[in-house]
Amino acid sequence: MKIKDIVNRDIVTLTNCEHEPIHIPGKIQPHGFLIGVTSNWKIDFCTENIAAYLNLLHTEVLGKDFKSVFGTEAEKQLLEYINEDKIQDVFPLEISLLGKLFQISIHKSYDIYVLEAEPQFPDKEKLADVYTQTIQFVTQMNNTKSLKDLCALVAQGTREITGYDRVMIYRFDEEYNGEVFAESCREDLEPFLGLHYPHTDIPAQARELYIKNQLRLIVDINYEPVPIYTVDDKENKNLDLSLSILRSTSPIHVEYLKNMGVGATLTISLIHHDRLWGLIACHHYSEKNISPEIRLAAKLQGQFITSQIDIRQSNDENINAHKSILALEQLTSIDLPIKQESLEIISEAPQLLELCNAAGVSIISRGKIYKSGIVPSDEQITELIEGINAKFSNEIFTTHKISDDFPELAQNSNFAGIIYHSLGNNDHIIWYRPETISEINWGGDPEKSIVKDSNGLHPRNSFNIWKQIVKNKSSVWKQYEINAAIQYAHALHNQLILIMLSEEEEKYRSQSEILKETNSELENINWISTHDLQEPLRKIQLITSKMLSELDVISTDSISNSLQRVSKSANRMSGLLEDILKYTRIKNTRDTLHEVDLNEILESTIKEMSEALSESNAVIESENLPKIHAIGFLMRQLFINILQNSLKYASVERQPKIKITASQEPVIIHDKYKVYCHWVRFSDNGIGFEQKYAESIFKVFTRLHTQEHYTGSGVGLALCKKIMQAVGGDIHAEGKPGEGTDIVIYFPCDPEDTLLPI
Repeated sequence: MKIKDIVNRDIVTLTNCEHEPIHIPGKIQPHGFLIGVTSNWKIDFCTENIAAYLNLLHTEVLGKDFKSVFGTEAEKQLLEYINEDKIQDVFPLEISLLGKLFQISIHKSYDIYVLEAEPQFPDKEKLADVYTQTIQFVTQMNNTKSLKDLCALVAQGTREITGYDRVMIYRFDEEYNGEVFAESCREDLEPFLGLHYPHTDIPAQARELYIKNQLRLIVDINYEPVPIYTVDDKENKNLDLSLSILRSTSPIHVEYLKNMGVGATLTISLIHHDRLWGLIACHHYSEKNISPEIRLAAKLQGQFITSQIDIRQSNDENINAHKSILALEQLTSIDLPIKQESLEIISEAPQLLELCNAAGVSIISRGKIYKSGIVPSDEQITELIEGINAKFSNEIFTTHKISDDFPELAQNSNFAGIIYHSLGNNDHIIWYRPETISEINWGGDPEKSIVKDSNGLHPRNSFNIWKQIVKNKSSVWKQYEINAAIQYAHALHNQLILIMLSEEEEKYRSQSEILKETNSELENINWISTHDLQEPLRKIQLITSKMLSELDVISTDSISNSLQRVSKSANRMSGLLEDILKYTRIKNTRDTLHEVDLNEILESTIKEMSEALSESNAVIESENLPKIHAIGFLMRQLFINILQNSLKYASVERQPKIKITASQEPVIIHDKYKVYCHWVRFSDNGIGFEQKYAESIFKVFTRLHTQEHYTGSGVGLALCKKIMQAVGGDIHAEGKPGEGTDIVIYFPCDPEDTLLPI
């Protein structure tokens, strides 16, 4: 039988550092030995150092049945452990092998059972002691409020339990650069708290292993790696040690730790939402090993952090989020006139900045810019809007580094972060934040984390603080700040719609007055036409007719021609006056209406409301919708208000579902209208309402529920009513308490028609 080692001697080259196959080093640390057995319990892998623990050579073990080497009783104990699904259990199996006590950790690597044996600790920790320490820690944990306080407590508690010289809570950012977020260390050691380390210090493949194997030990940084041998019966035979406790560490990482003066390490992964959030990194400045009980206790410390991340981060943001909500409520409760001048009041309200903690804000409406706080010049605002509209199709755009998207604009501006929201009709609102110049303390030069020389690749030697000044960035917008800005942008959009409708109403009222005056004048024309002019014309016609009948008496060619011309002119004047009478009877037409495809309106509405629909987990089902005569942007606002109403009054007992149906052909609704029309029905499964309120809900500021339970101004459905009146249509509501609400809108097929109830 031929055997070979599986040491990966090409594990690090000048080209593969970032892809170093650290999961298959083919060697282990020497504080234990490793055996790999097949499913039929033949020993297929064995480390060279088995002789240091047992009176056996690896050459004597490989290819043998397990029980022939270690006895039937040992095999029985291992099989029972495996069959009871205790593989990767919190405690290793305590077992006697050839008269010596070991603790064996077992995991499966593909079809190989990997047995990692360590000598049993002489001073075995008592589980009761670990339990007592854990209970004490939980009590202290409940007294902390912020995530940082909790991490500091975990660092201190882990150090007390494990006895390491330094314990750090290491947190990653979005790009996996690390920060020492909390630390507990010996008083004589230089603190690392607050230092940052580049993502190259822990490359991607190492992060993947930290997710798979959440506890890693290096007992002695100066160890000599032990090779793994196997039966040479396959080409490229190897053993994946991703889940191994004894796995040998990358030589570059070992050199990195030696350069830091570290003698032993313990690393515990902090997994949050299936992502490596951070590490508990324990350093000791001499060799050190810990018992399974201590390892478990340390691992529990990591669980305490990861179980609390969401809660603590939410708690950290709750106070500020509450301030944003309060500012939003105060801002939306301001009694505003429904006039364009109300934008002056809005822009000067301090709550407009407070709701998203901005330094400045600008509202752009009808070409006029209303500004407050620290804002760019009017020219820069105009340039920014043009750039956003040219580069992005979304109605919302946020950034904390404007130079990434608009470098030329950022060079001469006094802002670095913005929240932009389109309000439709070429109206916009933008919040601004200035540049925040910050200083980052790196643990060594991040650009020299890996150094290449004639001898190969090496980690940096110096870990002296390397300061970096970061410019062209504002503080990052929090999600609750973005949400508050979006909510107010929708409220402002509604305000602008109301202003527009109010102005249109005023314009129509003014036009109505003009029409009344014009009609009065036309009535005078009618009177003149019917009385003052018609009577003489009839006489002219009578005389000329008589003269023409007596031509034989007064017959001359000239007189005959003249009388014919008089008669022709009189007839022409009569026709002209009749046309004037017809003109005065023509009704005023809604010449602003045009053909609108409601399918396109619904598609753009769902796109705009995608965030709200996603947050509420709502489902929208729709049939094909008709083309009608209306005003496009009003239809979009109509659909938004109806869908928002369904989301607002959704039932907590079921998933919100909105079904949209429509007439496919023109119909006459015999109990409502006498002209052909199209109807569209929005049916939801919300809380519904009593039918007796079907008319009152369309009145402005009418609410069926208290502000405490359902927020809103009470304008939404009233605005829907106004919109339908503006296009000559109508709207009705049908409610069933506890079952849902149907909103039905009707459009006349002929744009000249107006839907009036029968």
